[in-house]
Amino acid sequence: MTYTAIIIGTGISGICMAIKLKEKGIHDFLLLEKATDIGGTWRENTYPGAECDIPSALYSFSFEPYPDWEYKWSHQPQILEYLQQVVMKYDLRKHIHFQKEMLSAKWQEEEKLWSVQTKDKTRYAGKSLISAVGQLHHPSTPNFKGKDLFKGASFHSAQWDHTVPLTGKTVGVIGNAASAVQFIPEIAQTAKEVVVFQRSANWMLPKQDRLYKEWEKKLVKRVPFLLKIYRTRLWLTGGGLFLVMKNKNNWLRKALQKKSIDYIKEHITDPAIVKKLTPEYPLGAKRVLFSDNYYAALSQPNVTLATGGVQKITETGVISGEGTEAKVDVLIYSTGFKTNPFFRGLDISGKNGQTIKETWKKSPENYLGISVHGFPNLFMLYGPNTNLGHNSIILMSEAQANYITQCIDGLQKNNWQSLEVKKTVMQDYYKNTQERLKNMIWAVIEDSWYKSADGNLPNNYPGRTMEYIRITKKVDFDAYEVT
Repeated sequence: MTYTAIIIGTGISGICMAIKLKEKGIHDFLLLEKATDIGGTWRENTYPGAECDIPSALYSFSFEPYPDWEYKWSHQPQILEYLQQVVMKYDLRKHIHFQKEMLSAKWQEEEKLWSVQTKDKTRYAGKSLISAVGQLHHPSTPNFKGKDLFKGASFHSAQWDHTVPLTGKTVGVIGNAASAVQFIPEIAQTAKEVVVFQRSANWMLPKQDRLYKEWEKKLVKRVPFLLKIYRTRLWLTGGGLFLVMKNKNNWLRKALQKKSIDYIKEHITDPAIVKKLTPEYPLGAKRVLFSDNYYAALSQPNVTLATGGVQKITETGVISGEGTEAKVDVLIYSTGFKTNPFFRGLDISGKNGQTIKETWKKSPENYLGISVHGFPNLFMLYGPNTNLGHNSIILMSEAQANYITQCIDGLQKNNWQSLEVKKTVMQDYYKNTQERLKNMIWAVIEDSWYKSADGNLPNNYPGRTMEYIRITKKVDFDAYEVT
């Protein structure tokens, strides 16, 4: 069987893509999922305290509002539950092939089809191939000196080992970014001691999270329009935060930096520790974190902060950059993800056998984060230069899914065999994107996952979400070579 589209992944973007195809009357599509259930990052990340750093009302599909969120900032179990409900409502499971991890995809020029092979050697054929694999997909564990010597239990926070007991143990945590600030307060409640190994400080603001009151839930159920108004307000607030992402507006940045430092001082009285927790780079250059309880956890007597990163790992502990060794029973790596190169571990070949790895050897040139010259009928969700530092990524996924659906609908209605973005169009778009990114705060420091080795910024989008929604609202087929 030849499918109209093959979607790789059943996370938020893959689910959204499938729904948009069905809304357009396209039903002969397939979703390939490597795991035994849907959910993407919200299935994988099960560490204690896992939650979203985007408010719940905005971290949901615009076409599928959810009045039953328990918290203002939703927790992992309920996000996964929400996605499962959406999959059930739109009857998507019949389109999903589970435990089918894609290994390779090759464009067949004569047939104008994508040939996809999975890890178990199953082959599929599709007129279009849609990647929904995401950017935060491969956990990164740096090769610290002596890492293999450690004799205790160790694991990455994105691959949490729930069989390892932490109660009464001394736990070492390497890393202090988005995941770590969520689980450290949780494990500190039962661990004998927690040692946090910090390489560099992060700017952090209070979340001000809380449970929704029952009357609030009942009200938005009776008057759904109120939820739309609230969602719009959150969206506009995120758009306002975009101002901090520009390498200007220092008055606003300084105000937020002062708020962050004041927040530290609410919980930490030692000036030396306050200094260690205060970043030396401008707010926004790295991901801004949100937490209501991280600094409170650091102030507890059983939590220790070790700075300077990791010098060496021993059989029984970790030597920090300060030269002090801490003995630990369990070691947790909260060291982020490998985001670049994109499509890591996937063998994708386009026209003339050219691989995406070769094409993106220098930089991941793209058009709208959706298309790549040389790869007809290949579309991406959450591709290069579509990440955000100020708003909900679901807004971007919906815009991309709408755009890709138009492309596939155009292929069908016009009896076209393939769409391939013109090389000059792609190059001009990418060049303009990188030029704009040079004026963003993300460009001012070298030590950031936003920046690649060549100095470009391959992950983030340089504008507001409303701009991206506008430019992807209608496909300009003149930008494509049509067969």
